[in-house]
Amino acid sequence: MDRAPANGESAPPLPAPPPGRCHFWLPNKRRHCANSPLPSTQYCGNHPPDSSSASRRRVPCPVDPSHTVFEENLEAHVGKCPFRKHADALAAQPYYSKGINSGGGEAGGGAVTSAAKRASVHKLSEEEFWGLVAKIRSAHASAAVQMRESHVAPVACDKWMKGQVDRTVPYQEKHVVQQVSIVGNMETFGLLPRGATGDAAEEDALAVVEFGAGRGYLTQMLADCYGIKNIFLVERRSYKLKADRSLRQNEGVMLERLRIDIEDLNLHGVQALIGSRYLAIGKHLCGPATDMTIMCCLHEQHNYTEEKGHNKCRLQGLALATCCHHLCQWKHYANKAFLSGLGIAEDEFHAMTWFSSWAVDGDHSSQDSLEAQDSSSEVRDREAKKPDLEFTGIERIIRGMPGEERNALGFMCKDIIDSGRLLWLRSKGLDADLVSYVPSNISPENHLLIAKCRS
Repeated sequence: MDRAPANGESAPPLPAPPPGRCHFWLPNKRRHCANSPLPSTQYCGNHPPDSSSASRRRVPCPVDPSHTVFEENLEAHVGKCPFRKHADALAAQPYYSKGINSGGGEAGGGAVTSAAKRASVHKLSEEEFWGLVAKIRSAHASAAVQMRESHVAPVACDKWMKGQVDRTVPYQEKHVVQQVSIVGNMETFGLLPRGATGDAAEEDALAVVEFGAGRGYLTQMLADCYGIKNIFLVERRSYKLKADRSLRQNEGVMLERLRIDIEDLNLHGVQALIGSRYLAIGKHLCGPATDMTIMCCLHEQHNYTEEKGHNKCRLQGLALATCCHHLCQWKHYANKAFLSGLGIAEDEFHAMTWFSSWAVDGDHSSQDSLEAQDSSSEVRDREAKKPDLEFTGIERIIRGMPGEERNALGFMCKDIIDSGRLLWLRSKGLDADLVSYVPSNISPENHLLIAKCRS
């Protein structure tokens, strides 16, 4: 199940699998599969031995691509897939509208994978590659918004900063520092009342919609420190150890968790949100999720302004921490006109998104970075032993670039992508800003997009 190294050297022996676990080795995770083996073999159902699976191909389930099935079993599986019931129930919800926030991408167009982006870059000639690098640097110098540092810790969040919270709630200082600064920037920008430490006044009560909510601990902080009572958590995945139980124990809290992809969410269909003013928040909205979120919020804001309806939910402001720019997709990006004005075409945008990962794969002088580097030392050692002759063309050029230069180019790409989003918000009539909300040694993914609707 394991391939010999390309340079012909013998690979280090693999550790023995834990007892009662599948013997399949996952090279990217550098561990064995965690599933239990089938009774008649040492492997689980997802990883049968080569001898029995050579002629069998696994394909993504069309109901939920997060899992795969054998191609010959696909038709039978679709009818009994455990995710089918959830998919059918979701399609019947009034807030479900397929692709409403997709950004006008071509119907049925698949996402461009990181592997495809990498292959596209590697097909460039040397002249084309350096021309693209020059274009990115020129676009950054002329159009990227200069970000200011805004590391804020409001008084209202003192008990969280001091760890004086319910200890049944998972508490990690690194994440708390990020959440506190997001909330602090919201207060500074006028989205939250200053110094609030208890229940919000009835007339000032706002709903909060957390996009990409995960376990919901950013909203937990808002409920604890600012008395937020009307809470909506949007998340397509199912999580354990959620904040929901703790939130529901707070008197007067109304909580609704919407298990749906942001791409398909129509906020007008959320009955409990109708007629409410709300804030949209998100901590690390991966890749295109940021674009889908701002389009989700601004679709309805535009409709409210046009129709002057009183049965609409009304956006008051948003605070979104962006991340994972390498996952961004042209078809979902909110401000294609901004990129086109810079002469950046679709293929070049996808190359930029691939370059953006260089911003977070270097040494940021943080303990996390050092630990990540230590954990991959064996991989780097093996790569260092490979002769340069194995790398040709663009791959050789990229590997020859100094780490600092790659790192700087990665940050330029992230800045350009987020600047386009900022300008898109401003074009919709919002007062908006883009700030660095935590130091890079806390997280190199430290861009915060914050905006307020003009009254």
